[in-house]
Amino acid sequence: MHKHDLVYLTEDASHAAAIELINEEAFGPGRFARAAARIREQGPHDRSLSFICADDGETIGSVRMTPVSAGPVAAHLLGPLAVRPSHKNRGIGRELVRIAVEAARRKGSEAVILVGDAAYYQPLGFEPVSRGALAFPGPVDMARVLVVPIGADIHARLAGEIRWRG
Repeated sequence: MHKHDLVYLTEDASHAAAIELINEEAFGPGRFARAAARIREQGPHDRSLSFICADDGETIGSVRMTPVSAGPVAAHLLGPLAVRPSHKNRGIGRELVRIAVEAARRKGSEAVILVGDAAYYQPLGFEPVSRGALAFPGPVDMARVLVVPIGADIHARLAGEIRWRG
């Protein structure tokens, strides 16, 4: 039996092609039409808060964090999060999320926001955002907008347009 040597690393430029392939496998061409993609188009993600998982040197999973303003809240938008089909259901995605949220916390982010499946993300500390609290640059199912509040009174302060923060 092959022993998998999983290693979690901070993303660097050498991972870009593998991450693009992983995201293409996971989300297809429709990924560019999503509201979260509209935010990511506004500016680069923060590589210091973005991570990959490698198995014997092959990049098999990644998560990216993009600095955003969510109304007055200085936050990070988590995503995309994707793992190669060959490595799904092993806890790799959950570990990438845990590492990214902790890194954002250490860097002083007030919140980590994402658009995703509540059943997957709520056990990882994400909570629903009030309907209509945030305005996205495109259609979004507000039931899928979730947040890990890090700063004080985040739910009360999380209001307005969400956009890239340079």
